[in-house]
Amino acid sequence: MANQERNNKILLDLVRQPDNNECADCGAPDPDWASYTLGVFVCLNCSGMHRNLPAVSKVKSIRLDHWDDTLVKFMRETGNSAAKAVYEKCVPAFFYRPQEKDCVVLKDQWIRAKYERREFTGENNYIQQTYTSDLFESTLWKKGKDNRQFLKRIFSLSKKDFTLKYFIKEDSKTPKAVISMKDLNAVFQPEKIGNAHGLQISYVQDERTRNLFVYHEDGKVIVSLFNALRATRLLYLRKINPALHENDLIPHITGECLKEGYMEKTGPTQREPFKKRWFTLCSLNRKLLYFKSPLDATELGAVFIGTESHSYSVSEYSGRSTRGGRWHCGITLQTPGRQFVFMCEQEQEQIEWMEAFRKVISQPMTPEDYANEANLRRGK
Repeated sequence: MANQERNNKILLDLVRQPDNNECADCGAPDPDWASYTLGVFVCLNCSGMHRNLPAVSKVKSIRLDHWDDTLVKFMRETGNSAAKAVYEKCVPAFFYRPQEKDCVVLKDQWIRAKYERREFTGENNYIQQTYTSDLFESTLWKKGKDNRQFLKRIFSLSKKDFTLKYFIKEDSKTPKAVISMKDLNAVFQPEKIGNAHGLQISYVQDERTRNLFVYHEDGKVIVSLFNALRATRLLYLRKINPALHENDLIPHITGECLKEGYMEKTGPTQREPFKKRWFTLCSLNRKLLYFKSPLDATELGAVFIGTESHSYSVSEYSGRSTRGGRWHCGITLQTPGRQFVFMCEQEQEQIEWMEAFRKVISQPMTPEDYANEANLRRGK
């Protein structure tokens, strides 16, 4: 009979070691579960996804469950680092590796791709051709104009001309929209869209940001599209930045917004009534966008945010919202051409927005940023 106390101590020692002290799948700290068939230490959330793959992975708690000597020996001989050398041997540079705070469908499909489909072991290279083929097509549910109604649309992603097109009908010859990879960004937004597989695709058209909100019933399909978009974006970035190293391009493939939420906004003279707007701040393009509601297709306006050396700054607003506003936790955003005043409902929201603004302001500007700033000023 195994010495349970001894085995639990061995497992706890193992999970404190470098590489093992983070979840093998999402990087969450201090994992307390393990797959005793794969030899990896995982967090509670990822352990639930492993349970959905009983033919591949079986999990136990390293603190609460019984471990016999043979399983402990296997965990000692394997561990996260050795397992990653096998299951993540050939992960493409464009492929998105989920983090702890990412949505369920991203983590679930990452785990399935690694262990169930064995996409990155080098033995199934044909599977990766899904993401890198010249043409990727899929039928998705896209949000229409009325009352969150979603309609079926055909999407076609072309690496030859770096575009994403969508069509109203299967036999349509003319696309409803042709989206360039130049300004495309894709990010999962399940809560905003109201679907666990909800994906937001943003792009610039006529100097304004447009949003498409889509989903597919099959998590594998929507995550495959997401990674195909990333593959195409990386090819585009390589083409226009041939001198840059791939590692410098990867952070610019797609980007999560730093902060989203409602604030109240007044006009240029600060005497106009405050109006409630939905704001999105993205570090990828240094823009603060505002919309009437979270699922609007087109922005009402945009504010470029440069660096402190170019006269951009943020501070707490000492006045009060008196002209039609209901909220009183204020923020002043200073730009070279105008001072913006926003009001947050709660002090915590005010703090989070100010931290997000300061993060963007602290980042050095790229040549593309200077071009975006000039275009935005010219469009005013």
